[in-house]
Parts: sequence; structure tokens; C-alpha cells
Amino acid sequence: MSLTSTYTLKNGVKIPQVGFGTWQTPDGQVAVDSVKTALAAGYRHIDTAQGYKNEESVGRGIKESGVAREEIFLTTKVWNGNHSYELAKSSIEKSLHELGTDYLDLLLIHWPNPIAFRDNWEEANAETWRAMEEFYEAGKIKAIGVSNFRPHHLDALSKTAKVFPMVNQIFLAPGELMAETVQYARDHEMVIEAYSPLGTGKIFDVPEMKELAQKYNKTIAQVALRWSLQHEFLPLPKSVTPSRIEENTAIFDFELSDADMKIIDGLDGVVGKALDPDTAQF
Repeated sequence: MSLTSTYTLKNGVKIPQVGFGTWQTPDGQVAVDSVKTALAAGYRHIDTAQGYKNEESVGRGIKESGVAREEIFLTTKVWNGNHSYELAKSSIEKSLHELGTDYLDLLLIHWPNPIAFRDNWEEANAETWRAMEEFYEAGKIKAIGVSNFRPHHLDALSKTAKVFPMVNQIFLAPGELMAETVQYARDHEMVIEAYSPLGTGKIFDVPEMKELAQKYNKTIAQVALRWSLQHEFLPLPKSVTPSRIEENTAIFDFELSDADMKIIDGLDGVVGKALDPDTAQF
């Protein structure tokens, strides 16, 4: 297993098992340089979003890296204010322009129930998905999926979807396993992506993780990412620090024991819990 090892989506598209996240990465040179550093370190999967407001810089980083576009798996997401058919279509075209590419490898609906559409979220998702399906059928998007969706949101979407989501990107880290949502994804052959796999930094203060890092002669981040992989999640670690970007790639030369996996599984709530998308105030 390596940074270029892949999972296979149910339409046959290959997706690298580890991605480079860009949430909270500032737009501009910081984003450009972090993407270039990640690609130089061997990452071939880059994850961004309209809501991150850094698509143009991510696109520049890809272009300046010298790595061929077809070697990179690129993901972005439709942001909350762009739900509905026409808004989604225009926002997707804008994302393609900002990223400097004529296709996306994966496009996700970022949130299932944003506050602007709370009174008609089911219809808004159905119309957003219809726009995404058109881009998918036209070959401009290789795969489509969702983020932060719970089972009831997916059940609602399935009423009108011609293509069922291939991915669900959710908050998964030691202390937050989201068992029901994960099981639903497995039952429906969806790849499960883990954003904030280091618990937005909170993982570094967990005593049990410090002990395990010492035991395996690894960093806490490496142990957390290895835990994610052994659950067959797809982690998306984010960093803007070159040494940390490199450090987060060294997760393929060790394996956590079953007993230690259970220790980590039992760390309930140590990094906080996923926001409820039906009550989040955005």
C-alpha cells in the first residue's frame, strides 16, 4: 500500500486511498505552495471545495507542480448557497474555471441541509443532484457523491437520483466513528472519506494517542491516519507545513494491532463530534 494505492468506486473509477485536504488553507500563495509540496511528496489526490474559497490557488498549485493533470484525482464540492438546478450548474462551471481544468474526478454536495434551504432541503438536493448527474453523463465529472449526509438525507436523495452517490465525505477521527452513517455507506457500496482525520488538531492532546505513538515509534498523526486506513476509510489530512505534509505520508510501513485499534475506537468524543447538518447554522 502507498499514496497511489486506490479504492474502486462502484462505477469503476479508481480513487487514491489517501487525499490531501485543503480545508482552512488560506487562499493565495500558502495554498499554492501546500498543494505543490503535497504533490512533490507523492500525493495524487487533492480535495478542495467552493466553500473553502481557495479553488483558484489549488488549481495554480496543480498547474505549477509539473504533475500531469491526468495523474491527479481532483475533488471539489457544491457549496450551500449554490443548491438548486441552475445555481449548481453555474457554480460547477465556475469551479472548473477557477481550478483551471475541463473535468473533475469527483464532485460532492457539501452539506445536505444548509440553512438557506432548510424549508425545502430535499427538493434542493434533488435539483442540485440532477445538475451534477448531467455533468457526470457528459463526462465532465468522473464520479459524484456527497459530504456530511446522514442516512435519512441519502434515502431522500435516492427517491429521484438516477445515479446513487459513490462517496460520502464525513467527519471521522479517533473519538468520532459515526457508526450508523458508516454502515449505511458500506451497505450501499459508497467509499467513506474522512475529513479532519486528526480531529482539527485535538488529537494531539489525547494521552492514549501519545502512548501509542511512542509504542510504534510514530507520530500521533501517523497513528491516527493508520487507524483510518485500517478501518478502510479514505483520510484527507491537511497541513501547510512542508515537514508535516511529508510526515503524513509515512503511514504504510507499520500496522496497528487489533487491541490497539480497539483502544482508539474507544476514545469517544476526544476530538468533539460531527455537527448535525439539520441544525448547523450555515
